Amino acid sequence: MNLKSLVKRFLIDEDAIETRPFLREEYKDIIVMRHKSNNKWFATISYLNGILITNLKCPPDLIPVLKEQYPAVKPAWHMNKKHWCTVEVDNIEKEVLDELIKISFNLTKSK
Repeated sequence: MNLKSLVKRFLIDEDAIETRPFLREEYKDIIVMRHKSNNKWFATISYLNGILITNLKCPPDLIPVLKEQYPAVKPAWHMNKKHWCTVEVDNIEKEVLDELIKISFNLTKSK
């Protein structure tokens, strides 16, 4: 999957927006998906060692289950490992990725 098509998968609601908030050279290509309404992040998108990844927020009890069931789900890169996981985008079924995106989006939206 390419970066542009991945970003489109995250635009699941009118409240979802793509941002590039980092100015430092080593982080300038990291995309942060967040809510317009509350500015909370629900995902990051980047390349790690040449692999397209996304960090997604998940319930803490779901992360170990996902890591066991899907080899593409890893401990979160550069995020709180209790509440976030990293997903290798090209190594997981698209339906599973879409469901994880929805979970992350819903966990971070305003109530």
